[in-house]
Amino acid sequence: MLDKLAKQTAIYGVSTILGRFLSYMLTPFYTRIFGLESYGIITDIYALIPFALVVLTLGMESGLFRFSAKAEQEGGDVAAKKRRIFATMWSLTSTAAILFWVVIYLFNGEVSALMGEVYAANPQYVTIVATIVLFDVVGCIPFSRLREQGRAVAFVSLKLLNIILQVALAFAFWGMGLFDTPFGVGWAFVANLVASVVTTLLVTALTATLPRIERKILVPLFAYSMPLLISGIAGTANEFIDRQLIKYLVPSGAMAQLGIYGAITKIAVVMTLFTQTYRLAAEPFFLANYRKEEFTEMNAAAMKYFVMASMVIMLGITLFSDLFALIVGRDFRTGIDILPIILFANMLCGVWLNLSFWYKREERTYFALWVTLSGLVASVAFGWLLIPQMGFEGAAWSRLATEMVMVAVSLTLTRIFYPVPYDWRRIAELCIVALAIYFTARWLDIENCIARYATHIVLLVIYLTYVVRRERIDVKGLLRAALKRR
Repeated sequence: MLDKLAKQTAIYGVSTILGRFLSYMLTPFYTRIFGLESYGIITDIYALIPFALVVLTLGMESGLFRFSAKAEQEGGDVAAKKRRIFATMWSLTSTAAILFWVVIYLFNGEVSALMGEVYAANPQYVTIVATIVLFDVVGCIPFSRLREQGRAVAFVSLKLLNIILQVALAFAFWGMGLFDTPFGVGWAFVANLVASVVTTLLVTALTATLPRIERKILVPLFAYSMPLLISGIAGTANEFIDRQLIKYLVPSGAMAQLGIYGAITKIAVVMTLFTQTYRLAAEPFFLANYRKEEFTEMNAAAMKYFVMASMVIMLGITLFSDLFALIVGRDFRTGIDILPIILFANMLCGVWLNLSFWYKREERTYFALWVTLSGLVASVAFGWLLIPQMGFEGAAWSRLATEMVMVAVSLTLTRIFYPVPYDWRRIAELCIVALAIYFTARWLDIENCIARYATHIVLLVIYLTYVVRRERIDVKGLLRAALKRR
């Protein structure tokens, strides 16, 4: 059954990697045409958008998968039940998005002033971003329905279309000289808005169902989703609060430091991509109706292979970090030393994601509150302590410490309430060997670039060989299977 998870991860992975590759073309582009402070605005806005999306989707995404699976288990007219579940969720989230947009529109001046001087001077940025959020929320549950129905091709095609439109418009606006106008960075948000409008209209057409709220669905739906909403708010706050603390706690040059921090976190795109694509495939997979024995066995195996792949990715990036630094503009490369910290933090995010599937499956979603609220407290505490003295470096260490706290809380809950036989010795071994190879490369500190790259390639091959032999991976068999599939 893990083959199914691997296949789904591959489908979402290839498309997401391609899409993110196109999207992250904007990182070297924007970091070369915008200064540190202007790129700091982009970093700030794109940290706040996910928070708004989590709040306005009301924790319904996981609920769609779980309640759809229950409808299949109950039998009867399953298609009709699923349509009613979808219509109720879609109507609720769309209504929330519309109300949000109205509030932002009516109180645009006040909201812009709260966000900072740059937004007070350009309140139209806030209106445009609120409209992006509106359309993204309206399209969120329809996109989740495509995942629930297994329509991966439609899902990834529309996601790719969104990114292609956004990238194409950004380059077109640059070619027209619009980024040099007083509106400046606002044109980046216009490109995003156009892409969001187009893809939302298309996905709603593909999943067309009349909006309708059924009261009898609401009570169990909210009982399941509200803890996820609150935990999602806290969890997403963990993702953006470091940026907000930089903005408000750094004594001088805050937006410039925010720009550097945002650019370096973009370099960690591969780890982020792997975690995101794994989540896209794993969430509907693990929330299906497996027996407990099957679930625990598969989840334990998935955790080990997730960490293994993450360590390979981390070494592949950190051993050649000077090359990856070329992705961003010269002024942004001063922050490259925080890259390993961000990568390891992103890996830990995937670890506690794995540790969350059991309580989502068991409909004990209130446990998510314990995890994410502990993370939020840690994020504020570590950020308040480190960022004023260390700037963006303190933000990176704060992020890593926060993820460690969330993993510790998740693991404690798992051991007490739903033991899963994770092979922690092997997982720790995989991490320790990877870190030993990384610090060996740092200790060697070879100046000649050719000799350095050759040595680092050898070190990476050593780790890959260790992984293959330690886990007895049949590389030839995997290659044969891949070739046959083609």
